[in-house]
Order: sequence, then C-alpha cells, then structure tokens
Amino acid sequence: MTPEGGAKPSRIQLRNRKRILDAALDVFSMHGFRGATLDQIAEASGLSKPNILYYFAGKEEIHVTLLNGLMDTWLDPMREIDPGGEPLEEILRYVHRKLEMSRAFPRESRLFANEILQGAPMIGAGLVSDLKPLVDETAALIESWAAAGRLKPVDGRHLIFSIWSTTQHYADFDAQLQALMDGRDVHGEASVFLDALYRRTLAV
Repeated sequence: MTPEGGAKPSRIQLRNRKRILDAALDVFSMHGFRGATLDQIAEASGLSKPNILYYFAGKEEIHVTLLNGLMDTWLDPMREIDPGGEPLEEILRYVHRKLEMSRAFPRESRLFANEILQGAPMIGAGLVSDLKPLVDETAALIESWAAAGRLKPVDGRHLIFSIWSTTQHYADFDAQLQALMDGRDVHGEASVFLDALYRRTLAV
C-alpha cells in the first residue's frame, strides 16, 4: 500500500515493509498460504496487525508481493545463460547457480514449492507469461547446441526440469539431508557430484 498522496516511503516505512515481508516469508514457508495467518506474521515481525494492514491490504497481497519478487530471483540464472558461451560450461554455471540459490534461499524455495503444490493460484499467469517463454528459449538454445554437436543429444526442457529437481531438493528436503549426512558439507558435496553428473551426461 502506498502512503497517502503517493509520497515516497520514508526510511521507517521501507524498514517496516521489509520486516513484514521477511517475517511473512518465514510464516508462509513453514505453514503455506492457507495455514498462515496475519496474527502469525504480526508476531514474527514484532509489529501489530493494524500496522501490517497499513502497509498491505491483507495476507494475499503480502504473499503475492513475495512470490513476484521470488519469480524474478528464480529466473535470473536462466536469463544469464550466454548463447555465445561454451555450452557445457554455461549449463554447469547454471547448475551451480541454482544449487547456490538452494543454499542461500531455502525459505524462498519452500514458498515457491508450496505455491506450485497448491496449483499456482497466485502466480499461474506469471508461469505462462514470464517463465514459459524463457524456458522455451533456453530449451531451444540447448537443443541447438546439441544439434551442432557441441553437446550430446538431449531434450532441452527435460534437462532444465532435471536441474531444477536436483538442485531444489537440497533446499526443500534440508531436514532429511541433515539427518542422513552426519554433519557433512551437503552443498559442497552436491556441487562436486552434480558437476560430474552433468559433464558425463552432456559432454561430447
């Protein structure tokens, strides 16, 4: 919600919005949209419920704000794939960026996963308008590299889905990994393993 008169938000207002969004990210990533409440967000942020409603119209607006920001963050590594680069290295750079994001943004990953599991009610239109054209373009680029003999033959879309699956697993199932890995450096080992896996899969 914009301050009255459309004035530029003050430093305190910007700080409070950030506190609300950060608290909401915790709450939504733990409970999902349906299970989360404004009372929980208020408690986590240390602000009153009326204060939260000064900045946002309600729980849905907070959730959509988080998801829209997350979509941009999630798409950035794919946008950075260089069509003029060395194909295998560009794909491996993408794998490592996605894995690093799973380490750095576990709450965001769970927020996105919860939204998709619910049928993408908040960002369904964005999946079609923003994500699909980028995936189509990237898949076509990967397949053109393969057709030119610069990669092994591969279905571009399924390669992208595979990368999402293998990297996001390390965010969404962190509790399971911690129980299974005996305190080892999970992400460090994953980085080495995935690098070797995709080199074997794609290198000509």
